[in-house]
Amino acid sequence: MADARNARLKEQITEAIMHPQARDSLYACMVRGRTARAEALLELPGGAAFRERVKDVKAACLENQDALLERFVSNLEKRGTKVFLAEDAAAAIDYVLEVARERGAKTVSKSKSLTTEEIEINEPLEKAGLRVVETDLGELIIQMAGEKPYHLVFPSVHKTAQDVAELFEKEMGRPISSKIDELTAAARGYLRPIFLNTDIGMTGANVGIAETGGIVIETNEGNGRLVTSIGDCHICVMGSEKIVDTIEEALLMVMAHPVSATGQCPTTYVTWMHGRSPLGEGAARPRESHVIILDNGRTKMREDPALKEALACIRCGACMNICPTYGVVGGHTFGHIYPGPIGIPWTAAVHGLDRAADFAPLCISCGLCKEICPADIDIPLMIAEVKQRVHEIEAPTRAEKTMMAADRFAALGSATAPVSNWLLRNRPFRALLEHVTGLDRRRTLPRFARRTFARQFQIARPTPKQPVRHKVVFFYDVYANYNAPHLGMAAVERLEAAGCEVVVPKQKPSGYPFFAYGDLKRARKVAEFNVRSLAPFARDGFTIVSPEPTAAYALTKTYPRLLDHSEEAALVASSTRELFAFLLEIEPENGPKILAGRRFGLHCSCHQRALGSASEALRWLEGQGAEVVRIENGTCCGMGGTFGLKAGPLGYDLALAVGEPLFKLFRDAGVEAIVTESSVCAIQLAEGTELRVLHPLEIVSEVERPG
Repeated sequence: MADARNARLKEQITEAIMHPQARDSLYACMVRGRTARAEALLELPGGAAFRERVKDVKAACLENQDALLERFVSNLEKRGTKVFLAEDAAAAIDYVLEVARERGAKTVSKSKSLTTEEIEINEPLEKAGLRVVETDLGELIIQMAGEKPYHLVFPSVHKTAQDVAELFEKEMGRPISSKIDELTAAARGYLRPIFLNTDIGMTGANVGIAETGGIVIETNEGNGRLVTSIGDCHICVMGSEKIVDTIEEALLMVMAHPVSATGQCPTTYVTWMHGRSPLGEGAARPRESHVIILDNGRTKMREDPALKEALACIRCGACMNICPTYGVVGGHTFGHIYPGPIGIPWTAAVHGLDRAADFAPLCISCGLCKEICPADIDIPLMIAEVKQRVHEIEAPTRAEKTMMAADRFAALGSATAPVSNWLLRNRPFRALLEHVTGLDRRRTLPRFARRTFARQFQIARPTPKQPVRHKVVFFYDVYANYNAPHLGMAAVERLEAAGCEVVVPKQKPSGYPFFAYGDLKRARKVAEFNVRSLAPFARDGFTIVSPEPTAAYALTKTYPRLLDHSEEAALVASSTRELFAFLLEIEPENGPKILAGRRFGLHCSCHQRALGSASEALRWLEGQGAEVVRIENGTCCGMGGTFGLKAGPLGYDLALAVGEPLFKLFRDAGVEAIVTESSVCAIQLAEGTELRVLHPLEIVSEVERPG
């Protein structure tokens, strides 16, 4: 089954890569979303600080959900609303069908609702003879195309105006122009009689308010208001996790949703509904309001410590707007009903592990979804948990096993250099290696050094060149140890020259590939070893310094999560610094401007965004006299740690497709070279741009030690 799943996923990826127009449309949409969000945060009082408030509110509401649900239901019923607690999708659908039968309904008009998508309500309603019409323009297009939404907020973003015109012509039976204003006019003309004559209006709810028994519906087209107000029967289908306590908390969500999704504050239409007012005299029958509160696996999710946090999702789509691989393949590949990163744990919980396994390998564990999430949900950790559960049923792929053993392969390559270096540049051997290990033959790999950094440091036993002012533990990770020990030694020399005593205790590579591919047991073992080794030094006042961003990220962000925020893990995290952040603190501010007249483009790796966004490296190079231009497109370069080393569509091909927009930015920037601290990003950028890619220390070393 796993082989068939991977084959299907690779076919879908290849198909997406072969259709650049749809990919470009999705990418442009994601960029607009990210850009608008960033601009909105500049104007929002407190900026991104609202994330902590959203996180706290959602956590408290989930903790008290049983009491909130009871209060919400009570207040709904006091307002005359009929409430149904649906255990699963079938129960919710049966309730709607019963309401439709009782009222003799013929037409159901729907406002956009992911919860009704979750239970796939349209098909059973249509089979029962009801006409079901999506009234959100994007959802209407998708319904006419017979597809599922491509994106949570922009469901038809992959469709061109000509595609839409052809769909409208087929449905409306007349020629339709592909001009945008004529398309929207056609949609209005098509929907108006449906709004006016619908029997049942159906919506979701962005928020339910326990305090008042009200619901909040957010739209940009006004269709939500038409659906709920014109007809005499309204049915709301909402997940139990949408309930908050107070109006003030609802207002917070109303702000958080659109800011994170489209950069708006708030959406064009925010509808607050508290029951329904009666019609005037002569009305054929009273108006009805129904609220279906759906469980469908949510209680089970709430009781699952590893996935519980997913219930804090506010459905803004921000994680999709920043996800590197989603930006290429879209929601038809990266998702089932719930698309994108948050879709992996949600799908596992409500639609089953098998469904989540279909697209979980598309997560490259860049961590960007956590950085942008308005509820600060630890999506990467939940995805790693889902991957682990999948691997308990079926073994990791050959390529995944290879990537999780990257440090052992690096040790072997170093031990057998220079023979290993020759073999890795031998085409027949690379073809064989790809077949055996899943490592793409086209990927250029860094050379291995015979003498590792650990060995060189042990032999050299460096000593400070002036009185000790700082005590440093150097955490070198894989690349600086096996591929570029000269970088590690250069860093140590720089630290010593600034008055540091540098020690290198026993350590293992960060183990991040274990996390990325869902082997959390081994990831925890590595974290435990390194924390146990480093904590005594941290306790003794040492600063832990790493030249590799992912290693620093693992020490500061990943290890505490893996080790349940233990005291030792927290101590190691608080004592860890990136190399250039620390150098800025300890080196003289007004050194010689040895890089004056040089111009470089800076790349910030994904994991650095949570640490300092490479600002320290930029400032450090500027301190050396260089002009440094930050060049980025707001997401990953595509390498995704070891993801881009894997062969074929689910690796190398997809990695290059993700990186294309960034490659172009660098090529057009007019810089002499790219500078990055990430060893794996350097591989990707060098191949994608054909520019030189250097570590900041390498740039300085070229000047200080020419030749």
